[in-house]
Amino acid sequence: MAAEILRGCGDMILSGDYLYNMNKIQPGLRANIVQFSLLVVINAFVGGMVGMERSILPQLAEAEFGIAAKTAVLSFIVAFGISKALANLFTGNLASRLGRKRLLLLGWTLGLPVPFLLMLAPSWGWVIAANILLGVHQGFAWSATVVMKIDLAGERDRGLAMGLNEFAGYLAVALAAFATGWLAGEYGLRPYPFYLGVALSVAGFLATLLLVRDTHAHVVAEAVTSQVSRLSHVFRDTTWRHRNLGTVTMTGLVNNLNDGMVWGLLPVLLVEKGFSLRETGILAAVYPAVWGIGQLFSGRLSDFVCKKDLMLWGMLLQGLALMGLAFAGSFATFSGLLALLGWGTAMVYPTFLASIAENTHPFDRAKSLGVFRFWRDMGYAIGALLTGILADTFGIPVSIVAIGILTFAAGLGANYRMRCRTENPTLWKWVGKKWVRKQAIEVKETRRKIHQYQFQPVL
Repeated sequence: MAAEILRGCGDMILSGDYLYNMNKIQPGLRANIVQFSLLVVINAFVGGMVGMERSILPQLAEAEFGIAAKTAVLSFIVAFGISKALANLFTGNLASRLGRKRLLLLGWTLGLPVPFLLMLAPSWGWVIAANILLGVHQGFAWSATVVMKIDLAGERDRGLAMGLNEFAGYLAVALAAFATGWLAGEYGLRPYPFYLGVALSVAGFLATLLLVRDTHAHVVAEAVTSQVSRLSHVFRDTTWRHRNLGTVTMTGLVNNLNDGMVWGLLPVLLVEKGFSLRETGILAAVYPAVWGIGQLFSGRLSDFVCKKDLMLWGMLLQGLALMGLAFAGSFATFSGLLALLGWGTAMVYPTFLASIAENTHPFDRAKSLGVFRFWRDMGYAIGALLTGILADTFGIPVSIVAIGILTFAAGLGANYRMRCRTENPTLWKWVGKKWVRKQAIEVKETRRKIHQYQFQPVL
């Protein structure tokens, strides 16, 4: 057992931070609440970094650089998606070689120049370069916070941990999108909206440097009792060969494919519909806000129900919402459909991460998460290219409908191939049990009141 643990530690130097008393390592949110809360805040800073450009960059391309073709406008998402995907692919090995904290610190170091490049860019090429850096920053920093929270949470609280992580990140995306949209409407597209990124990157770097502790010792402690088998080939198994891991990976790719389309085409569609920059900023924030807040509930729910059920219904809701967006016209209709899209995404996003963790050994987890996030975030690039070509050829509505149909089909495919690893009930059985239990409690309470009334003394 000791030799297996040492092999699993890979190239990690078990000294300093990593050799504090193993008997004191306790999994669970309550036992690690301080470090876990700190990582939630830091992940909010990570989300804010990508949110700062979400509502304004397509307009910046057209207004300041004269780029009209949808494929060219979406090139910044292609650059972001590919660089983030490749960064994710290396996070597993880097997490073992450098440690989780150093990987997070490296991510923040790469993020520091991004807002300055965006506010000072003399050409669209500078914006592309900034998004390559932003993608690597997001890959390293977000992956590090995900892995560290899973290390701290333990098996019982894993879904809740991922819900809190994604809640913080995507709520920050929404708030930053709203803030930069408002700033752009009041003061112009540059430079004021990007001052937010300067503050976030400095705060994230300093918090990581001064306050975060590495979590590798938690991995070693969990590996002693883990009943999950090691993967024979992490990349192949996570990509497709493992029934559950491969299904989660491909569904994640489709999810981010449609998110890349919404990121790039939604602001353009809203402007074409006659909405102002301020209204566009609000609508661009609705989707990630519901996505972020919804994960507080869906993450915990994934600890109690079969995870493939959440993936099925989440992808079906996304598909329906996307197809509806193609025909929407009013502010209220767009708000409702974007809220539905956000809830569908909230159902699947923490479920993806919790499913990967559930199906991997602690020593394979960081690498498997890296492979999953590689393919998932390649969806940004694939989605931007595919939807850009479709939008230029057939128009934005056709592009949105096509991706909606693909998303709907991905949900059905996940339901067919994936298997429940735990004995947790399906979503509807769980809801039924909750309803029956509630009815039983109400009946019991009614009987108690009747009994109390019948035997009440008459004065």
